[in-house]
Amino acid sequence: MIVNCVAYRQGRRIGTVTLEDISEVLKEPETFLWLGLYEPDIALLRKVQEEFALHDLAIEDALNAHQRPKLETYGDSVFIVLETAQMVDGEVAFGETHIFAGHNYIVTVRHGPSVSYSPVRQRCEENPQRLALGTGYALYAVMDAIVDNYQPEVDSLKQRFEELENQILEENLDRESITRIYALKSQLVRLRDAALPIPDMCKELVRQHDGLVRKELRAYFRDIEDHSTRIIKTVDSLREMLTTAVQVHLAMVTVGQNEVVKRLAGWGAILAIPTVMFSLYGMNFEAMPELRLPWAYPVVIGVTVAACGGLYFRLRRAGWL
Repeated sequence: MIVNCVAYRQGRRIGTVTLEDISEVLKEPETFLWLGLYEPDIALLRKVQEEFALHDLAIEDALNAHQRPKLETYGDSVFIVLETAQMVDGEVAFGETHIFAGHNYIVTVRHGPSVSYSPVRQRCEENPQRLALGTGYALYAVMDAIVDNYQPEVDSLKQRFEELENQILEENLDRESITRIYALKSQLVRLRDAALPIPDMCKELVRQHDGLVRKELRAYFRDIEDHSTRIIKTVDSLREMLTTAVQVHLAMVTVGQNEVVKRLAGWGAILAIPTVMFSLYGMNFEAMPELRLPWAYPVVIGVTVAACGGLYFRLRRAGWL
């Protein structure tokens, strides 16, 4: 459950720290700790709370792996919840990362599907000048990695949309296709909800937490804000295009149905003529017009055929047949 616990001083790694020594190391000047946890149990979180003096409400939220993305302030520290995303078996799987950050510590708690932050830590250690800016830079690195991991998922969903778009516009939708459309739209909504609060978080960190986010780091958090805003706009565009494609398909279906209805109505009108004529002469009346004349039958047939033919050509010119 403890992935790593490392102390840094002036941007350089001092060494690993045991859980029991955390409170002592935090007392050292110009030193900060970076603790990484993965799905810790309540006993470990309570020990972490004791060592870092974390707020009860933040610990309670960290135990529950179903939190909405948010930023909470507790004194001089912040508690941040972010949703992570990664591809698992061709589908976007969502997890959570809970971050506790103070002026001399940062604690990351991962839940569910989530990539390790060891590469992030390694990149930070390779740049000691920036890491010397304190926990604010480590917080930026983690948030930036989470936002950057959204992009491959967005690209994958975009590719799936393009495949569905061709099917929507060119073929008839079956039950499986409708299910795929619903799943795609559901994942787009979930991804948008994950990225939507991040720009506001970055603004709040820059404006209200000078002790954590130094002046030198403001541009980095504005960069995260820009990336997340671009992802949100891309997802919104995909959602709108998907909705539009479905509406176009429904319009095409409606137009096709109208054409069928017009053809049926046209043939129905044509067939109504002989139906009326033969119904009249099929009744058992003696005083029928021209009933006893030898040429009456061909005349009735001829008038019927002529009327049907005239109506047929007229409907054909009107585009109904």
